[in-house]
Amino acid sequence: MLVWFLPLFLVLIMIGFPIFFALLAAPGAMLLLNGQERDFALLYRNLYNGMDSFPLLAIPFFMLAGEMMNSGGITRRLVEFSEAMMGHLRGGLAHVNILSSMLFAGLSGSAVADTSALGSMLIPAMEQQGYTRKFAAAITAASSVIGPIIPPSGIMIIYAYVMGQSVAALFLAGIVPGILVGVGLMLMVKFMANKYDFPIAKPRSNWPERGQASLRAFFPLMTPVIILGGILGGIFTPTEAAAIAVAYALIVGLFILRTLRFGDLPNILMRAGLTSSVVLLLVGAAMAFKTVVSLAHAPEALASFILGLSDNPLILLFLINILLFIVGMFLDAGPAIIVLGPILAPIFTGLGVDPIHFAIIMSVNLTVGLATPPMGLVLFVAAAVSKEKVETIARAILPFLAVEVVVIFLITYFPAISMTIPRLTGFAN
Repeated sequence: MLVWFLPLFLVLIMIGFPIFFALLAAPGAMLLLNGQERDFALLYRNLYNGMDSFPLLAIPFFMLAGEMMNSGGITRRLVEFSEAMMGHLRGGLAHVNILSSMLFAGLSGSAVADTSALGSMLIPAMEQQGYTRKFAAAITAASSVIGPIIPPSGIMIIYAYVMGQSVAALFLAGIVPGILVGVGLMLMVKFMANKYDFPIAKPRSNWPERGQASLRAFFPLMTPVIILGGILGGIFTPTEAAAIAVAYALIVGLFILRTLRFGDLPNILMRAGLTSSVVLLLVGAAMAFKTVVSLAHAPEALASFILGLSDNPLILLFLINILLFIVGMFLDAGPAIIVLGPILAPIFTGLGVDPIHFAIIMSVNLTVGLATPPMGLVLFVAAAVSKEKVETIARAILPFLAVEVVVIFLITYFPAISMTIPRLTGFAN
């Protein structure tokens, strides 16, 4: 069964099947061919059970908070703050794009939201300043993967739900890797800016101007502080923190900044509901997929195969990173974590890899997959926003993907990068 349904799953994706249906059709077809029709009930029962979870409520709440922040003009304030800090550098708008993604990551935890919100503003602005459209779209897509790495992160909530890990520990472990990805992208932009003579966005802002931009961005920038502070202080759970983030975004947008109107709320709720439903359906389908995979004893077979390749954890980590990178090219990060997490994590924790460390390796690697061709979701979003061809953006993004691959291996072989903050705060050993 394992020999056939995984290739069938990949074939269904490559011919254009939606991932949700491919996750159900591949194991369903194999159950039918094996005469196990009685097990069909497992598919639809686990489809519902996979979504029926209190911790997963954090995902729609965080998405709703991000939509409120974006619709309330808060994204614009983050861009203005970034411009005041970095707009004077050569390649200034490209640096602004990256810094804005890092800041926006603390609001939404979604790469797609980052690409659509920032891309709609920055891609036209970069084009007006002389950047090619493909470069502007590529840097937007590449930097948007920071969204699910810096907390809050929907992907890490899914991992914690599946693997029984601490959401707070994963959030803390993602801070430095997310910053490292941003810094790496900025170094690549600096190299390209000097080589291709990129323009400067604006003259250097003086300190009063920077202070004014900081004040305008103060309330948006407080969002991750409230979320992380509340979780780490034991004041509320991650799910409750997501609900608090929605309430905070609503109060800031309606009453403090007054950039949001009550009439905007129906459209905001609809967009957040549609986005959340897509994610939760994928989670439910992936849980059903995982159940049928377990019936075929796929985890045990794959574990035996991996351990047969080498008994050196460093070599195995290298090979698994390659595997995850390839998987990320075809499969969205959430379903990939649900399917592969229970298979791979026990293998590496048994070899002495810290479970939080492996969670970050897997989450960051699969997140970068969102920007890798041929199926990277943010590539398609960037193409829709920029009106540029996906294949053109895919070529332009390669230098930035190279940087992100280097960061993945740094995270893999230097555990202190991700583990220092969780250990200092007592959330990891």
